[in-house]
Amino acid sequence: MAARRRVLAARWLGVAAAACVVACHGAPPSPILRTINGQNVLLVTIDTLRADALGSYGGRSATPALDRLAAEGVRFESAHAHAVVTLASHASILTGQYPYIHGIRDNSGFRLRAETPTIATMLKDARYATGAFVGAFPLNARFGLNRGFDVYDDRVGDSRVPTEFGMPERPATAVVALARAWIGAHRAERWFAWVHLFDPHAPYRPPPPFDKAYAERPYDGEVAATDAALAPLLDDVRAAGRPALVVVTADHGEGLGEHGEQTHGVFAYESTLRVPLIIAELGQNGSTARSETASAPVRHVDLLPTMLDAAGFSVPHDVPGRSLISADARRDVAGAPASYFEAMGPNLNDGWAPLAGVLVGRDKYIDLPMPERYDLAADPHETRNLAGQDPSRDRALASRLRELGASASTTRVTEDPAAEAALRALGYVSGRAAPKARYVDADDPKSLIGIDQSVHRAVDAVAAGRPQEAEGIYEEIIQRRPDMALAYRHLAFLKARRGDLAGATTVLQRATRQGAADRRVLAQLAEYLIDRGQTRQAIELLEPLVEAGPIESDALNTLGIAYAQSGRTADARRIFERGVAEDPTSSVPLENLGMLALGQRDLDAARLRFEEALRVDPKSSRAYSGLGAVASRAGNRDAAIASWSRAVELDGRNLDALYNLGVALVREKRVIEARPYLEQYLRTAPASLEKERREIAALLPR
Repeated sequence: MAARRRVLAARWLGVAAAACVVACHGAPPSPILRTINGQNVLLVTIDTLRADALGSYGGRSATPALDRLAAEGVRFESAHAHAVVTLASHASILTGQYPYIHGIRDNSGFRLRAETPTIATMLKDARYATGAFVGAFPLNARFGLNRGFDVYDDRVGDSRVPTEFGMPERPATAVVALARAWIGAHRAERWFAWVHLFDPHAPYRPPPPFDKAYAERPYDGEVAATDAALAPLLDDVRAAGRPALVVVTADHGEGLGEHGEQTHGVFAYESTLRVPLIIAELGQNGSTARSETASAPVRHVDLLPTMLDAAGFSVPHDVPGRSLISADARRDVAGAPASYFEAMGPNLNDGWAPLAGVLVGRDKYIDLPMPERYDLAADPHETRNLAGQDPSRDRALASRLRELGASASTTRVTEDPAAEAALRALGYVSGRAAPKARYVDADDPKSLIGIDQSVHRAVDAVAAGRPQEAEGIYEEIIQRRPDMALAYRHLAFLKARRGDLAGATTVLQRATRQGAADRRVLAQLAEYLIDRGQTRQAIELLEPLVEAGPIESDALNTLGIAYAQSGRTADARRIFERGVAEDPTSSVPLENLGMLALGQRDLDAARLRFEEALRVDPKSSRAYSGLGAVASRAGNRDAAIASWSRAVELDGRNLDALYNLGVALVREKRVIEARPYLEQYLRTAPASLEKERREIAALLPR
């Protein structure tokens, strides 16, 4: 597909024509949403926000800031997303295209194509300053949504997390502060700002004072806290000297147990597909018209045309959405266009049946082995499946879905280990399930939702410090669905973490026998074989995968490590260099090249590699640990201690850094300083590191 450059045409109203409108017909009533040439645009997306959580939608959360905004503009009663995961949904918001057009179908393994225009690229071409401030890793710049932004601030912390079950968030207060500062610095220019707030996403941990006020309803507490954090930004825009169109929506909702779905990503019921949408004009000369509640069904693909129209630019002809600036577009329920939606994650990752559907007015059709149809006007909570009761209506809706031309085919890329770990930590499964020729009732997500519930129970058990309970849950999942690679991988991870490498290896070998061994399973198995000293077996496992063509970078790095431990230095260097070439955004192969040089006593080469890794990832704990080793071998103890301290600060489970830092401080007679690091090592190191644990224990003062 050839790249196209968007040329935006501003629509300027001549002075004489404007005068005639007033003189000939009298002053018309002020519309609530207007086209104002060159006005600023603020897009706020709140992750995982159900429409019915806001006070203005009848929710139980205290949301005065967003309720006030709704009272100043238009609140849409029936707004829908097109996907129920963060990356795919935001891609639709920014491009104005359905997922099967822009190509992003899940949070992992997809990139926005370079030739795909976005609202940011269009407004930047129109000489707008453009800034984005995002709160979570699923919108990291690597996925391609950063194009067109002068500033794309996605610094959410180190994506390399200590376990697969937890990751810190960047709170709304921090994201809003960055956005306010940027907007303040560009007050003399036309600007487009996108602010993404992640707080309502699970796990629900509202900050004070919302934690106590919503102790029994932590999700609602997260929503209330997000509203409070957003209030100063909205006040800034109100006080500005230029008008701004403000659009607030969510990428998707949250199940909260409805239809058996605790979070999101499996189904596309209204709890996760329906989103809030509020559009208002703020700032000097902003609209003074009364608020409006719009009844017409609207969609995420309507937002790009709306933002362009509001700022005085023509709307591209090849987007499926329509501008909502006109009052007619907000009132016509019968004439509202159809809307496509999907939930593809379980299909792509676990081999479940793909879910796609269509909304036509208040009719909703879900195409699955056990199809569903709902009349949302009469049954907004989707408690009565009407599929089969009126076959002609079923066929008509199925035909509308086919007419959209949606395809389930996808093109995925590989993610580096840090990205995979970050997404798993946020609860997003990643896998490579092979498509089936035919899906049956047993593959329908409705038949398998119990497995999703069990996965959540296992993750909760780990977070609560009950890993053995989680292991039992994963065993139950495997018994029910022997082809589910995720369960084997998480079970093996937990066994390895408590030092049972033999048990971890056995689990993944079971996955191989059951036909559930995707490339990630094999790479994980090879990693444990290396840890057990069985490098030859690991090499035999990985070499065929590498020789077959493109491979996940974690498997590539594992093979390089196996070569290095087998004394095949040249082969190891070749593999790590290939990793650098295939993914220049990953610091991992650079870190491994640094360790390889360190093992060969080439301190200068090692230092250069670790410094290069830090340029790629300034928060790489492994790179700082490596620089500490370089400094120590060069006789610079102070620099070594400083580097190891920074490594531990970034990752408190970096065993090499903990060990080296504790030992170095003891040798410097700084025993009191060493103690917390030595104790942390003993709390963290698995039982399999028995020799090292004894050495550290002996250093602790009695």
